[in-house]
Amino acid sequence: MRADFTKLNKAFNPECIAVVGDSGYFQWLNAHKNFKGKLYSVQVNPKTIKAIEKLGVENYTSLLDIPDTVDFAIVAVGRAVALRVLEDCISKGVAAAHFFTAGFAETNTEEGIRLERLLKEKAEEAKFHLIGPNCMGIFNPKLGLKQAMTQYDGFAGPVGFISQSGTHAINFGLEAHLQGVDINKSVSFGNGTVLDCAEYLAYFGQDDEIKVVAMYLEGVREGRRFLEVLKEVSARKPVVIWKGGRGAGGVRAIASHTGSLAVPQAIWDAAMRQGGAVTVAGMEELIDTLKALLYLSPVRGNRIALTGGSGGQSVAITDAINEAGLEVPRLRSLMMNWQPFITLSAVVMVTR
Repeated sequence: MRADFTKLNKAFNPECIAVVGDSGYFQWLNAHKNFKGKLYSVQVNPKTIKAIEKLGVENYTSLLDIPDTVDFAIVAVGRAVALRVLEDCISKGVAAAHFFTAGFAETNTEEGIRLERLLKEKAEEAKFHLIGPNCMGIFNPKLGLKQAMTQYDGFAGPVGFISQSGTHAINFGLEAHLQGVDINKSVSFGNGTVLDCAEYLAYFGQDDEIKVVAMYLEGVREGRRFLEVLKEVSARKPVVIWKGGRGAGGVRAIASHTGSLAVPQAIWDAAMRQGGAVTVAGMEELIDTLKALLYLSPVRGNRIALTGGSGGQSVAITDAINEAGLEVPRLRSLMMNWQPFITLSAVVMVTR
C-alpha cells in the first residue's frame, strides 16, 4: 500500500495517543513517561485500570469511547483480538497504529499466517496505516515518543532510522547518540505487512528535518518499488543501508524473525549500487559512515594520501583502500621516489 504522508505525519508527530491493552505496562510506560501530547488508555483489566488511573491517565474500555480525535494508537494485545482492535481504529478514524503484537507470519504457522493476512486485507481495504505487526514502532525524541524508556528525549538530530529489528532500532539510537549522532525520527516496522520499508523511506525523503537516512533491512516485499524510491531519495540526501541475513545462517534467522524473504547477496549489492545507497555491514560501520556524511566536508574524487609511522600497517591499509576501489597515488614532494605511502596515522582524500 502506498503511504499517505498526511497520515504518517500524524503517526510520527501525534498530538493524541491511545495505548490499547498492554497489561504488562511495557509500551504504556514508554508512552506515559515523557510524551508531550495527550495520552489515553484503553484497558479492560480492572487491576491494570486502577494502576493507570492512579497516574492521572483516563482509561476507557473501548477505543471508540475516547472523546478526542486519536492520531496514533499503540496496540499491545493478544493476536486473537488484534483484528477487532484494528476495526475499532478504523471506525474511530485513527490516522495510524503501531501493532506491537507478534505471533503472525514470522511464526510460519497456519494460524499466524492467516491472522496476518486478515490484518493486511482489512487495513488495505480501509487504507489504514498499520505499522508492524511484531515491532517496536516509532521514536520521536523531540516529542518524547519512545520505543524504550532508556531512549533520550527533548531534542532531535538529523538522522532518520528505518529498521525491521526493534532491538537494532533501540540500540542504534543509544549508541549513535553517545557518538554525537542523534535521531530525528525512527521506526521499527517488523513484518511490514501493510507499510514496507519503501513507504517509510519515501516519507523520510521528503522530511526536511532529516538530513541522512539510515536503514537496517532483512528483505523487501516490493523490490521494484523500493529501488524506485531509493533512487529518488538518494539523489537528494544520503541513504546508508545495513543488510541483515547475508549468509545462509542469517537467511534462516530472518525467516523466523520478521518472515522476510531472502535476496541473493549479489543481486542485493547490484541493486544498492543502482539505487545510489551506501552499504555497510554492521552497527559500528553504520555509525562511522553517518559521522563522515554529517560532519566531514564533501569528498570529490577517489584518491587517498596516507601518513603515519609503520610501514607494515601502511602496506596493509593501502591494500584495503585499493580493494575498496580507491586509489593511493604516488606523492610528489622533495623526495620524488617515495612509495605510495609515507606512514599511517591519518587518511586524507586527495581531490585534485
